[in-house]
Formats: sequence, structure tokens, C-alpha cells
Amino acid sequence: MIQSKFPSRTTNLVGYGRNSLILVLYYYKRGGERVKNTENERSKDHILVCLSSSPSNERIVRMAGKMAQAFCGSLTALYVQTPEDTVMNTADMSRLQANMRLAQQLSAEIVTTHGEDVPTQIAEYALLSDVTKIVIGRSGVQRPHFWSEPTLTERLIALAPDVDIYIIPDVEAYKSYRRKRLISIRPAFPTALELLLTVGILVAATIIGWGFLRLGFANANIIMVYLLGVLLTSTFTSGYTCGVLSAFLSVILFNYFLTEPRLSLAAYGSKYPITFAVMFASALLTCTLATKLKAHAQLSARDAYRTKLLFDMNRQLQKAETPDEVYQMTATQIQKLMQRDVLVYPAQGEALLDGIVYPADGSSPHSVTKEKQEQDVIRWVWQNRKRAGATTETFAKAKRLYLAIRIGQQVYGVIGIPMEKQTQPDAFTSSILFSILGECALALESLHNAEEKEKAAVLAKNEQLRANLLRSISHDLRTPLTSISGNADTLLHSYNMLDEQTRKQIFTDIYDDAQWLTGLVENLLSITKITDGSVKLHLSDQVVDDIVSEALRHIDRRSAEHHITVDCGDEPLLVRVDAGLIMQVLINLVNNAVKYTPPGSNIRITAIQQEKAAEICVSDDGPGIPDERKELVFKMFFTGSNLIGDSRRSLGLGLTLCQAIIHAHHNEMTLKDNLPHGCIFSFTLPLSEVNLSQLPIT
Repeated sequence: MIQSKFPSRTTNLVGYGRNSLILVLYYYKRGGERVKNTENERSKDHILVCLSSSPSNERIVRMAGKMAQAFCGSLTALYVQTPEDTVMNTADMSRLQANMRLAQQLSAEIVTTHGEDVPTQIAEYALLSDVTKIVIGRSGVQRPHFWSEPTLTERLIALAPDVDIYIIPDVEAYKSYRRKRLISIRPAFPTALELLLTVGILVAATIIGWGFLRLGFANANIIMVYLLGVLLTSTFTSGYTCGVLSAFLSVILFNYFLTEPRLSLAAYGSKYPITFAVMFASALLTCTLATKLKAHAQLSARDAYRTKLLFDMNRQLQKAETPDEVYQMTATQIQKLMQRDVLVYPAQGEALLDGIVYPADGSSPHSVTKEKQEQDVIRWVWQNRKRAGATTETFAKAKRLYLAIRIGQQVYGVIGIPMEKQTQPDAFTSSILFSILGECALALESLHNAEEKEKAAVLAKNEQLRANLLRSISHDLRTPLTSISGNADTLLHSYNMLDEQTRKQIFTDIYDDAQWLTGLVENLLSITKITDGSVKLHLSDQVVDDIVSEALRHIDRRSAEHHITVDCGDEPLLVRVDAGLIMQVLINLVNNAVKYTPPGSNIRITAIQQEKAAEICVSDDGPGIPDERKELVFKMFFTGSNLIGDSRRSLGLGLTLCQAIIHAHHNEMTLKDNLPHGCIFSFTLPLSEVNLSQLPIT
């Protein structure tokens, strides 16, 4: 059955268990506010459930979890801490912590705030956090008179008119709970020191009042002294007992010592009873306000500490670059909170790594020895994503309390905290601990997502390179293959009709095209092997002159149209390199210069010694490369005027291969202008530690 005292604002769910959620959905479909089935609208729901130590709160939290799942929305569990909660008994504290853990297991965000006005705190948080639905419990308490104070539900409706409120009553459980609480309430007796302090303040106030009386001061001044004494008593003692006692005794002392007749509780003035009543009321109000102010100051200090702790952790986690840094920062924050060693079992894939202990004294972290019982607890927490160990009913004999670092169903590790004498952390400490573990899980998830994004970007880049390669190959191979096929067909069908010079030119064209294809395949194979690390350098001591001379024997035939000069200095330079790869670098650089400079240009190869390295330069006086394209020359498929193969039939792999080979020799190839025009490609090679005189004569 669904009852609606306020049809457009609230819905009462009377205990139907699992069917309640179905009734909620039915009500939304058939009632005044219809459910919109679009995912875009459903994803905006933010459900807020209120936490308490009530026995019925577990049922309320579970219902809120079902609603969050049904509406595909986010769930927040709010606990409003009041000054009275400081005297919460052990049973209530355990029940509150159990409700917090249940909310965390339902993927709820745990939020703690404080204040005396619970409806105002709930409404303010709902408005600031864009909450769309609030789930609370109802005690069944009705307003006895129209002038009575509004109930929590009525005030919440007035304070948050735009939020749907779901009320789940459980009157019997609430009555039993209230009866037990009232029976268990005992007055808080002050300590002997607090009583002595109260008596001392009252004696001092009486002495000062006696002095004021002798000096002729009015009674109002004496009453202010007693009010000051009540305020001091409330400030320096805990609870209300000493403050109320001080307010009562202030009236008695004022009447006994400072009103006529002296040393008597009687009073001659007819207005004195009113004075005493006003004095007692003022003193009692002063005591109450001072005690509440002190309690709020303590709660504010705790909230400030919590905020600072979480802010510092969030700021540090933003700087973390590896999961190990995240685990270490998390352990540090837990140490600040609980002053205990922290054991961390990081997760990698589908398994847990070895545990690492972060000592509370700040010493270096170290691995922990495996204990069978502890390992069983850790494995259970890892598999079930729930807390276990000390202070819990699961593996209660364990040495530590183990909690999962998780977000949703994903577990990123297990945290172990030593617990002495089976003492559970209070609600404040538990809420901060849950927040720290939540921040840790979010940071680890962010790192995981960044890693996956980087992998996806690399994969996309590789796919793009592969597509460019196929497109370039299909574009550039078509021309030489067509030329070879056409020339071969001409020779087959018209060989006797061609003169000797024409046949020689056709053979030459076929040879050039075949050589270009061979060079292309070699460059592709070489750059693939070098970039994936499958090529091992065969280092040997070589003379630079010999490498240059051998490279010039394999350059393009069209180099005869250019002026190529070599200057390696008067003294030979001995370098330790892979001679075959360095020859390929020189061949590609010279062929590149031949290809992109007009006939008759000058190409110069120089080698000079620079400290412990030999600098080799290949320069030309061609048109040069514009500044905006200099950063692209070493990228794959760049061919000068176009980024992908152009009419010059170049795949743009030559300079990429050269740079990869120089990188394999732990150096860098650079490009600079050759004034007044042209280019200079230069790179350095390490000099050999062997002298030329030590080389064998061949």
C-alpha cells in the first residue's frame, strides 16, 4: 500500500520488502509525476539517504540502494552529527558504523556534517549537491497540537520544496529503540576536578560580589559577576551538569550572602523572587549557549581537520604518476589519522602483490612476512570486497582490520590496520577512513583510465601509420611497377623494331625502377627492425674515411649530375659504430640531397673531431627547407612538399630511418640552414678508445 499525505511531495513506503521498489515505480508511472524512461533523464537522479543509529536505518539504506539502482542514479549517505551524539553508547555506535559500511557496500558516497538543526543540514546539502530524491525514516511521532514544533518531515518539505522525499516508516522498531535509549540514558557525573573548579569560581564570584556590595554597586552588577562565573564554569567543564549546578547555586549564594537579611534564604524585597527567577533563567541560558558553542567548536575543529586531511590527500594524489605513489600517499594519510602502521596489498590485474608495511614512525617501508591466517582474511576481503578481521565478526581473531580499496565492483588493493584491544574506530574516524580509501580508489582508477587511454592513443596512432603506409605504398609502388610492366611489354613485342639506344634506355629505366623498389623494401625492413628493438648493433672500430668511401659507391646514379666533395680532416677519425647502419645513413642523406637539389648543386660531406665524438655533416646548397617544415622532416611519410609520397616517388622513410639509426647509437640527428641557402644534416658518433696503431694491418 502506498500512502501519500502530501501527494505532490512525499511517498510513504509501508514494509513490503522488495515489492516496495516496484510500488514506487508504479506510483511514478501512474501518479502526478511520471517516470521518464530516457537514459539521459534517468542518469540525472541523485539519491540521498540519511544515516542514523536507529535499528530501522539498515532497511532504509537498502531501500535507497535499490532506488539508486532502479533509477540508474548516484547514491549519497549523509550523517548529521549533533552535539548529543558525543555521548552515544556502544550499541548505537556499532549500529551507526554498520549502517555506514552497508552504504559503502552499496556504492554510496559517505558524507558527514554537523549541526543541531538536522532538517536544515539535510536540506542545505540537498540543495548544494543537486539531490533529486531524499530517503528518510519516520518515527511515527505526530504533532499533538497545531502550535507544536513541526516534525522533521514537515520541516524538510518546507526547506527543500523541489526535492522528492520518500518516507519509510518503522514505528515498532523505533518505539523499541527509543525505549531502550531512554532506559540506558544516565546523567553525566562531573569529575572531582570539575566540581572543585565550579566551587572555586562560585566562591570567587561571591567574594567579588561582596566587594561590589561594600562599594555601593547595584545588584545588577553583582548578578553580572555571577553570570560571568556560570559562563566560565560552562567553558572549562564538560557537559551541562556543572553549568546547571553553577546557575542554581549562583541564585542561592546571591540570596544567602548578598540580599537582606544576610545569611538567610529569606528576602525582604517583594521583587526579589522575580530577580532570582530572571537570574536563574539567564544563568541557565548562558550555561546552555556556552556548552553548545563549545560542542560546535569541537565539531568544527574536527570538520576542519577532516577537510584539511582530504584536501591535502587530493592535492598530493593529483601529482601521483604511479600506483605505488598513490598507495604510499594513502598510507601516509591513514597514519596521520590513526597513528598506526599501515599494511598495503597492491592489486595488479586479477591478483594481489606482496604486502608492504608503512611504519607509523616514518621509517622506510618494508615487505611483510606471510601468515596463513592473515592471508586467508586478505583473500576473503579481496574476493568479497568487504571489510574483515579485527573488530568485525568475520575473522575476528586477525591482528588487523582489513578493508578493500574499491570503487563500485573494481578492487584496487587491500589495506590492513592494526587494531588493539578490539576497539572499533568511532564514526568520525570511520567516515574519514572511508573517504581516504575512496580518494585512493578514484586516483588509481584515473591512472588506470589514463593508461588505457594512452594505449588506445598508441593503437590509434599505429593504425593511422599503418593506413598511411598502405596508402603510400599503393600510391608509390604503382608508378614503378607500371613502368617496369610497360617497358617489359614493349621489349617483348617490339624488341626488333627498337634501335640499340632505345633498348638500352628501356633497360636502364627498368633497372632504376627495380633499384628504387629494392631500396624501399630495405628501408621498410630496417626501420621496422630498429623501432621494435629487434636489431642488435654490431659495434666495431671503424675509420670514418672508409665508411664514407664505401657509402659513396652505393649512392644514386644521378649523383653524377652533382658535385660531391668529402673532407674528413688530415688525421683519420676512429669511431665505434655499426658500420653497415652508418653507411645506410650516409647513403640516404646523400640520395636525399641528390633528389631534392637541382643538377649541378654542391654536396659536401665533412667529419671533424669534437672532444670524445666525431661530428659528421652532409650539406648542400639547394633550395633548403622552410622553418615551419623542419620539425617534420624526421617524421614518417614526410617528403618535402607533401606529407605523403609525391611525384618524386619517395615514401618519406629515408630521414626517419636515419634518425632511428642515430638514436640506436645514443645520439641525435639535427637539421640547420646552410647559409646563404641549403641544408646541413649533422650527427655525432662516439670515438673509439683504441688507437689506430693498435688496429691489425689487413
